[in-house]
Amino acid sequence: MKYWPLIKKLTLREIKSRYKQSFLGYFWVILNPFFQMLIMSFVFSHIMRIQGLGVPYPVFLYAGLLPWTFFATSLSSAMGSLVANSSLIKKIYFPREILVLSTLLAKTFDLSLSTLIFIALMVWFKVPITVFMTLFIPIFIIQFLFTFALGLLLASLNLFYRDVQYLFNLVLTLWFYLTPVIYSVEFFPARFRWIFKINPMSVFINAYRKVLLGGSWPSFSSLGLGVLVSAVFFIFSYYVFKKLEKEFADVV
Repeated sequence: MKYWPLIKKLTLREIKSRYKQSFLGYFWVILNPFFQMLIMSFVFSHIMRIQGLGVPYPVFLYAGLLPWTFFATSLSSAMGSLVANSSLIKKIYFPREILVLSTLLAKTFDLSLSTLIFIALMVWFKVPITVFMTLFIPIFIIQFLFTFALGLLLASLNLFYRDVQYLFNLVLTLWFYLTPVIYSVEFFPARFRWIFKINPMSVFINAYRKVLLGGSWPSFSSLGLGVLVSAVFFIFSYYVFKKLEKEFADVV
């Protein structure tokens, strides 16, 4: 790939700069979701009595929290990627989507480190290892495509309208509670469960839990819809991004 050296350099820069002057460094990548899991596990399993459908609640929660954290932090970084690299945009030409892609790849590195805690939890709670766990990778690729598509759209719009980042933070908060991160779909009344069928993040998280904790195939009808939505949305977002790209240097 022609621009792979640039992608690699920007990704490594993103990873190194984030924790460069931090004492704990990359341990923050693991500690943040881990302590989130501990607090949420106590509140929702002991106080609100939410259960994890046949598996210990900390494992159930972490299986949803990790992909959600990747999604949320990736979009937060992607939104500001063009603004943060304004000097680079003005100096040389390269496909600007590389800036968004490099932020997502850096967050993928964070996810891979956080997954170590999830593996430790599975061993601690003796969650059986099954061949279905290998399906985690294709599910993540689909989620990555959806996140990349939304990141492209938000990054380009945020460059022209800075209110986008504030508005999306509100949307993201609402989105979190409409996604089965801290609860299972069965926790919701049946008449409201249609919400999860049109929510791509619900589809992905349910699929992760099926293959990692349930030891079974994901729902191919729901996952197929997730693939379709991700692909169509990526085409649309990429078109908008490239349409606005010629004006980036004038705006930053």
